[in-house]
Amino acid sequence: MSELVLIVALTFLVALIYSSVGHGGASGYLAILSFFSLSHDTMAASALCLNILVAGLSFFIYGKAKFFSWKLAWPFVVTSIPAALMGGLIKISPAVYALLLAGALSFAGLRLLLNIDQNANAALQLPPTGVAAGVGGLLGLISGMVGVGGGIFLSPILILCRWADPKRTAALSAFFIFVNSIAGLIGRSLRGSVHLTDDWLWMVAAAFVGGILGSRLGAHHFSPVWLRRILAVVLFLAVFKLVRVL
Repeated sequence: MSELVLIVALTFLVALIYSSVGHGGASGYLAILSFFSLSHDTMAASALCLNILVAGLSFFIYGKAKFFSWKLAWPFVVTSIPAALMGGLIKISPAVYALLLAGALSFAGLRLLLNIDQNANAALQLPPTGVAAGVGGLLGLISGMVGVGGGIFLSPILILCRWADPKRTAALSAFFIFVNSIAGLIGRSLRGSVHLTDDWLWMVAAAFVGGILGSRLGAHHFSPVWLRRILAVVLFLAVFKLVRVL
C-alpha cells in the first residue's frame, strides 16, 4: 500500500507540474516507473497513455484560452505523427532503451531547473516550414522510440528560436505531445508491446486531477518554480538508477 501511495502522489505531482507548461509528463512517469523494476515496454506504454490524458487536458484548456495557433503547429505535427508511429514500431534492446531514456530524463531535468520559459521577450517569428517539419520528424521518431510525446524537447526549441511565447509554446507542446503519444502507442500496439502497470488506473486518476489543476495554473497564473525543482531531482535520481544498472 505504501508503494501505491508513493506512485499516486508522484504521478499527481508530475501531472501538476508538467501540465502547467503544456506537457503530458511522460518523462516524469517514466522516471517514477523506473524505480520499480518494470519492463521498458510496460513503462513506455503506461507513460504514453497517461501522456494522452494529461496533454489532452492541457491542450483543451490552453486552446480554450486562445493560445493555440494551427499556423504555427502544422509543420511540426505533419511529420512528427508518422515518425512517432515508426518509432513505436522499432524494437530496441533494454540497454539501448535505458540509454535513450536516461538522455531524455537528463534533458527534462535540466529544462525544469533552467526554467527557460521566462526568457522569451524578444520579437517572435514563424519558423521556416522545412525547418519546422524536420524538427517535428526527428522529435517524433525519438518520442516514439522512448515512449514520450516530445514536448520536453520541442518547447525549449520554440522558446530559444523565438518561434513562440511561453503560452503559445505550452499550447503547441500539448497538441504535439497528444498526437505523437497516440501515434507512438499505435506503433507499439502493432508490434504487440502495449502492457500497462498494475497500478495504472490509480495513476490515471492522479494524473487527471493533477492535469486539470496544473493546466489551469499554467494558463491563467504562473507555474511554481520550487515544484519544478523537486521534480528535476526525481528525474536525476532516475537517471542515476538507469545508468548504474547498465
